[in-house]
Amino acid sequence: MEPEAVANLIRAGLPGAEVTVTGDGAHFEAVVVSDAFDGLTPIKKQRLVMDTVKPQIASGELHALSIKALTPAQAAG
Repeated sequence: MEPEAVANLIRAGLPGAEVTVTGDGAHFEAVVVSDAFDGLTPIKKQRLVMDTVKPQIASGELHALSIKALTPAQAAG
């Protein structure tokens, strides 16, 4: 998979999210900023993002995804 394809899957699952994905085709790192994360625990934020790529992980198309999930306030610092 290409980084942009991973980013598009996350954007489709979390409309309005700001998504940046880097990676080498097998291992990716995603930075996701979304209002949907407001009030959620870190684990729940991770699950929300992972749910957007679950079929690709199950099929082996996507091997590893590291996630940094932030609310807009957290991203602003």
